[in-house]
Amino acid sequence: MDLTSYADLAVRLVNTAEPGRRADGLVSAESYRDLVTDRPHLGGRVTTNDLEALRLLRDELRLIFAAAAERDEAGVVGRLNALLTRHPIHQQITRHDGQGWHVHLVESGSAADRYAAGAIAGLTGLVTASGTGRLGTCAATGCERVLITSRVADKHYCSEQCTPKANVRALRAPA
Repeated sequence: MDLTSYADLAVRLVNTAEPGRRADGLVSAESYRDLVTDRPHLGGRVTTNDLEALRLLRDELRLIFAAAAERDEAGVVGRLNALLTRHPIHQQITRHDGQGWHVHLVESGSAADRYAAGAIAGLTGLVTASGTGRLGTCAATGCERVLITSRVADKHYCSEQCTPKANVRALRAPA
């Protein structure tokens, strides 16, 4: 199972809304389908209840990334364990397309259930394999997006657009 690929689902979901901004990127079934356009197994029928459940999950996941940014490992693990209790993850061994045996998440339940299972399994696997240092929030002033880095770093930036802004601000700041 590709942990970073699944953990990216958590990043995508959290970044559909930024605190303090009015726009919500998860307001309709269409906006959900846009979120998972490259993951057809997560599409399908999306209800108002799914959207509400995903918005609640988004808030919980944001708290995990915030705890990681504060280097609160116990907070990250405690919140992930709580999510694992509320959203049980079911796995199965399978093989297809000439590949050997490997693990897939069982694709059952509602759209929100399937999305939650992938996002939570990905973050759980990533944290147990690499620790919490790869999770965080963008270090650029005014940006509240979350991210997963390829390595542990002191400063994390969500995009190329935020990195130069932060560097310019640092150069212009009084010494």
